[in-house]
Amino acid sequence: MSSVSCCASQVSFSRLEDFKSLAKKRLPSDVWEYYSFPSCNGFTIQENERAFQRYRLLPRVLRDVSRVDTTATVLGSQLDMPVAIAPTAHHSLAHPDGEKATATGAASANSAFVLSSFANCSMEDIAQTAPHGVRWFYLILQNDPDRTRELLQRAERAGFTAIWLTVDQPRFQFQHRPESEMKSAEGVRLPNLTFDDAPGDARSPEFTAYLRDNVKQPITWDDVVWLRKNTSLKIVLKGILSAEDAKEAVKVGVDGICVSNHGGRQLDGVPASIDALPDIVRAVGGKVEVYVDGGVRTGTDVLKALALGARCVFIGRPVLWGLAANGAEGVHQVLQLFKEQLNLAMAQAGCSQLSDIKPSLVIHESYYLHGRHWNTGTLND
Repeated sequence: MSSVSCCASQVSFSRLEDFKSLAKKRLPSDVWEYYSFPSCNGFTIQENERAFQRYRLLPRVLRDVSRVDTTATVLGSQLDMPVAIAPTAHHSLAHPDGEKATATGAASANSAFVLSSFANCSMEDIAQTAPHGVRWFYLILQNDPDRTRELLQRAERAGFTAIWLTVDQPRFQFQHRPESEMKSAEGVRLPNLTFDDAPGDARSPEFTAYLRDNVKQPITWDDVVWLRKNTSLKIVLKGILSAEDAKEAVKVGVDGICVSNHGGRQLDGVPASIDALPDIVRAVGGKVEVYVDGGVRTGTDVLKALALGARCVFIGRPVLWGLAANGAEGVHQVLQLFKEQLNLAMAQAGCSQLSDIKPSLVIHESYYLHGRHWNTGTLND
């Protein structure tokens, strides 16, 4: 199992909770609260984790699992595991090297990294630091289309192979975000979101006004169509929870959908991502790749998501915990921990490769509690 060095002693990290505990000790309280910040009462952020527990695994036995292969192809890139890094903001608050450390950790684990527009390191920094890493860019559209085109061109030149667009933020809550009051955020920069005319201090009222004036909100399906016409990069829409929206995404020509509720940081009271996943998978009928994020904490969580139809699972907060605990190596170790746990879970479930993971591998707890068949396949599959 993974381990990190804490001070001069070796600390065994066999659980994600160990990374979380060390990160909480090391991070300033305001940074920890920012990373943990939920929307409203926090129902959705809690439900994301609880929902995984309501699905049961139904393993198959007497199968040859002497070798287990976790490799996956996602957006045309081969990864060592179907686990990748979701876009999250302000990595420099967790470690001085910020997203450069995250990209290094992802590349060393042969995973993929989605760089946020709210990152503290530029696209060019990431390309230079981890030139061989699989990298995708989470774009925020600008009111000025020429500025959006400039961001797209930068992404292409820096070797990013896909654009992610968050679609569940019709309004950016600039004035309510806790980072504006964080002492630890002093001096942070947002090089993938700002231009030469931006105020220097990202925490200032002037900077908030700058974002409000320049960020396009709300965005509509017309903007997705515009994006499709203005880039040759693959496009993923992040934040879809309804089958109707998934079908519309297929119509406008996107390459992937990430089923997500923004980690519980937007509209509170929406379904857990894992609960919404099966309907999305059925709606798109294999026409686009489907991913999921939110509440993923173990390899068995990953296995359940794959059985319910996800091609890849994305993690956010766990990566920040690894980054805070041990920098780039901590990110690598968190990813390896997920890979090891998934490998073991697949073997125990009778799956030697990802194609062996069928819908019948998972069944909702209500099947046992109420005799109702909620599983997405057939028990004899």
